Amino acid sequence: MPGNASYGKKAFKRSRSHFTDRITADGQGGWPVEAGRYRLVVSKACPWASRALVVRRLLGLEDALSLAVTDPIQDDRSWRFTLDPDDRDPVLGIRFLSEAYDARETGYPGGVSVPAIVDVPSGKLVTNDYQQLTLDLETEWTALHRDGAPDLYPEPLRDEIDEVMEGIYRDVNNGVYRAGFAGEQDAYEKAYGDVFARLDTVSRRLAGQRYLVGDTITEADVRLFTTLVRFDAVYHGHFKCNRNKLAEDPVLWAYARDLFQTPGFGDTVDFDHIKRHYYQVHTGINPTRIVPLGPDPSGWLAPHGREKLGGRPFGDGTPPAPR
Repeated sequence: MPGNASYGKKAFKRSRSHFTDRITADGQGGWPVEAGRYRLVVSKACPWASRALVVRRLLGLEDALSLAVTDPIQDDRSWRFTLDPDDRDPVLGIRFLSEAYDARETGYPGGVSVPAIVDVPSGKLVTNDYQQLTLDLETEWTALHRDGAPDLYPEPLRDEIDEVMEGIYRDVNNGVYRAGFAGEQDAYEKAYGDVFARLDTVSRRLAGQRYLVGDTITEADVRLFTTLVRFDAVYHGHFKCNRNKLAEDPVLWAYARDLFQTPGFGDTVDFDHIKRHYYQVHTGINPTRIVPLGPDPSGWLAPHGREKLGGRPFGDGTPPAPR
């Protein structure tokens, strides 16, 4: 995998997920949904992994799908389990996530990414397909959902959800990385323009409705939230997406606070992990590895006033139990 110092020194292109097996209710691909069989590996710093954290909590899959949390400071050998005793994941028995990749494909030359789901009995990686993973948790793992779990990907709205998510992925989720890791001025300016053009579009959409699609929380909201919650802490300064802060857009700031204060969202966020990862790992962008003290996170708990727009956060379901 490329060294951490290389970030910002070459053109950025996000790699496609190499391992795209799916865990399904019918098990036709060889990986059946089964409580206790699989382990979800995440970094709380990573927005792609944070999607899975939010969805797992909203659906009540904690007992069915165990969780491994990596150190936010990865090294060139990949995500590591130094938060656990003896620097090993207590279930998988490995020190680095790359070991699960190697168990699946010896000598795999690509990057080691999170989120990842590992088959516990074999120790092999099943999937690192961050785009499909949460959709499968929502649609294939339904037999293991908690009572009252929300429908985050309702079938009548899927076309609209997919369309909204595509623009958000291209211009916001991935756009901030295209700006932050740009190696040339023109590439940076193009990405910067895409980020804020899409955020302006989303802001106009959310001015009159509480959630992105329909009147309940969907997968689209999960995907936008994990970028917004990192925006002022890292993307505004570290990735030079600095036309304005999230907190300076009244609509998006209220929307993000609304979600943050919804069970399953803010209680999965770790600002310490987020800031230490971006500022200490991306030495090609921040060679001093100094981590900023701000911004003050207390604003996330301020009243948001979005209730006046109506909407039912969990539809006919219920919120997850308090932690």
